[in-house]
This record gives sequence, structure tokens and C-alpha cells, in this order.
Amino acid sequence: MKRKQLKTWLLLLTFGAIFAACEGPAGTDGLNGTAGNDGSDGVDGASGNATCMACHSTETKAMVAAQFATSIHVSGINAVDYAGGRQSCARCHSHQGFVQYAAYGEVAGGITNPTAWECATCHGLHETMEASDYALRLKDPVVAIFDETVTMDLNGNSNLCANCHQTRRPEPNVSNPGEETFTITSSHYGPHSGAQSNMVYGVGLAEIAGAVEYPEAGSSTHLEVASCTGCHMAEFTSETSDAKAMGGHSWNPSLNACNTCHEDDAEDFNHGGVRSDVAAKLETLRGELVRLGLIEYIAEDEAYEPVKGTYPMIQARAFFNWAGVDADRSFGAHNPKYIKALLQNSIDALEDEPTPVI
Repeated sequence: MKRKQLKTWLLLLTFGAIFAACEGPAGTDGLNGTAGNDGSDGVDGASGNATCMACHSTETKAMVAAQFATSIHVSGINAVDYAGGRQSCARCHSHQGFVQYAAYGEVAGGITNPTAWECATCHGLHETMEASDYALRLKDPVVAIFDETVTMDLNGNSNLCANCHQTRRPEPNVSNPGEETFTITSSHYGPHSGAQSNMVYGVGLAEIAGAVEYPEAGSSTHLEVASCTGCHMAEFTSETSDAKAMGGHSWNPSLNACNTCHEDDAEDFNHGGVRSDVAAKLETLRGELVRLGLIEYIAEDEAYEPVKGTYPMIQARAFFNWAGVDADRSFGAHNPKYIKALLQNSIDALEDEPTPVI
């Protein structure tokens, strides 16, 4: 047995020697037998920690908090009071409601303990770690509440604002098409306060036919070359006089941003007299609505409010425009052509309306 094993090992050693003898010479290191050159060192990437700290440093967070404290958004009276806990209003009137809406597309029910807006209302989790990712909960184009066939695209980050700053109701001729009259059943009737995105985009108000042409929706200059964030969140300045706005997280429009685009050195926002013209038209239209009995001044609220009743459709549509432009508060700056058309055509339509006999 041992002799057979010895023979086997001798055979294996013999074959191994034969195969080793048949192995060819070693190959060269590269072209012409020389090794390739090392590549140059790459540029170091930006520090991930530095990118995060651009926003999350103690100094920056304190600065943003101070700016936010000057904003009307931080006020509970605009969020929690009355509307913050209501299911139909909470999506924009409380922190909890907006977070629910952003995550699920609806608010499941009333909010038990609603609170005012805070940082985490608008900001959630980052999708990337890039410096341009502000972790906004919503930034896609917005399907309009007043008409689901309408989508408003205010460009990227500005779409976050449009989710709330839009009219909740369609104008009278859209909600009651073909009818000759319209009934106002509430002293709160109107487009809803703060429908700025409708003004900027140029859609959703009552486009009464008249001498002044309406621009195409989405064609305003401020939408094309500016943005909500570009004007309202420009570099913060601490100048707080009426002539100088602050920008940043105060969301007060920045006059410096206006002057940069208009290449001007204006001391107010009345560029080209637009705001003066719109203010005068608003006052004229308000006077017509008072004459016709659609609105009255309520001293307790220090505001003009609609009077419940049934009115000719044209009058109700004109009121809708007045209420929307008045609540916009830009006095035409958001979209001068659209806003002037709304007001002038409404004024012209009411001038021939007879004063009601009481």
C-alpha cells in the first residue's frame, strides 16, 4: 500500500515539473514595457458639516428666529384663533394641520390643540444633502382649491406659499354659471384673505368683459423674472421704516430687491405710480359697491363687509374682484396688468347699474 502511494506522489511531482517548464515568460508592465503615470490628485469635496452648518449653526438659527418673530405668520391670532382647529381650515391655519396636509394631502379631522406656525411647519426632512435643498415640505406646482382643473406653477420654492395663499372659492359666475343673480349668504363671503398666488399667476378672479384686456395666465413679469421668495425673502435688512422692508424670514417684501430689478433707487414700492393708480381704482370700486348696497362699513371690525342678500350677477362678480384685490394688499405690485384689468372692467360694469330704491 505504501509503495503505491509513493508512486502516486512521484507521478504528481513529475507532471508538476513538466507544466512549470511549459509556462511562458512574464508580461510587460504596460506599453513599451513601462508602467503608466499616476493620475493627478482630485479636488477635495466640500465638507458635509460645513454645508449643514450654513443653515443649522446657532448664529444662523438665532438670526432666522429673530426675523420670523417680526412676521405676521408667527402670530397665533392668524393661525389658531377660530380656524386653527377646524378640519376645513387647519391645513393653512395651524402647524399641525399644514404638516398633515403636506404629508397626506388632507387633514383627517379637527385639531385638538392647534398651534401657530413654526420652523417645522414649512421645513421637514431633506431629500438630498445639497446646499439648495431647504427641506421644504411642498414645492411642486399647486392644484387650485377653487378649480381642480387649474394648476398654478409659481416656480420651485415659491409654490410652498401658493398652497395657502390662494382663493378658496370660485368666482360667482363659475360657481353658479348661467344664473342672472347671486346670493351672498355670509358676511365673510369672498375669495378668502390672502389670495396672492392668484394675483401673481393671473387666474381665479372674475374676468368681467370690458375695455381692458386680461393678460394670459402665468405671463406676469414678476412670475417670469422674479418670485415670491426672490422679493419677500431677499437678503434681510434691519431697516424697518415704511420705506424700507426687511425680507428674509420676515417675508416683508424687500425694497432692495425691487430696486435691483428695476435699476432704480426708489424710496417706496410705488414703482411707476402703479400702487397709487390701483389704490384709487379700489376706492372708486368700493364707492360703487357701497352705492349699490353690496358692502357696508362695520365700525366694530373696522372694515367693509358684504351685506347678505341677492344681487345681479355682475354686481356680485365685481364685489368678488374688489374683495380679492383689497385682501391681496400689494396694490397691483404682484401683477399690475391683471389687477388693473379686474378693477377697471368692474368699475365700468357698475357705473350703469341703477341705485337700488330702499
